[in-house]
Amino acid sequence: MQVQKEDIRGRVLAAAREQFGRKGYSGASMREIAASAGVGVGNIYNYFTNKDGLFREVVRPVLCALEAMLQEHHGIRGGDIMSMRSEKYLESCIDEYVSLMDRYRGLMEILLLRAQGSSLEHFRENYTDRSTEVVKAWFASMRQKHPGINTAVSDFIIHLHTVWMFTMFEELLMHSVPRQEMESILHDYILFEIQGWRAIIRI
Repeated sequence: MQVQKEDIRGRVLAAAREQFGRKGYSGASMREIAASAGVGVGNIYNYFTNKDGLFREVVRPVLCALEAMLQEHHGIRGGDIMSMRSEKYLESCIDEYVSLMDRYRGLMEILLLRAQGSSLEHFRENYTDRSTEVVKAWFASMRQKHPGINTAVSDFIIHLHTVWMFTMFEELLMHSVPRQEMESILHDYILFEIQGWRAIIRI
């Protein structure tokens, strides 16, 4: 019985992802999702509260990945600011961004370009605001650890740091940039960003 429930849930999620990817949150209907999954509309509500809950579950993997990336760099698992001087840091950032786009490209497109009308419609703005606060706190902790660095960075510059990241993701998605070219673009973008931060922070 449990296997059958998981099978139905998986079919609904797959159908929802396909519908949200093609029509966006607003354009997709629970009836079409149910038909595509081969279940009754009422059956979907045994697994998901409503369409918004289903949408959030579809994009949950990329939400978790973006949260992990924030915490890895600046949050509870944030590394030392001096690591930005190493070539290894540059390489790991490039690998992280390429892996994110490789693994979650379709979900990223749904989240950033197809979420109008859902509770995640303003995800980008909300994430950016929270990221700004997380980075500010990280800078404060780094100032205590390395008193000689410059962490007097305006909130707006920190805010722009995340805005640029999402703009880059959206442009890569909208222009369907192939992987090899994407890797080169990400290399240049991250190099540009790290060198800029190093100049501002003076490390």
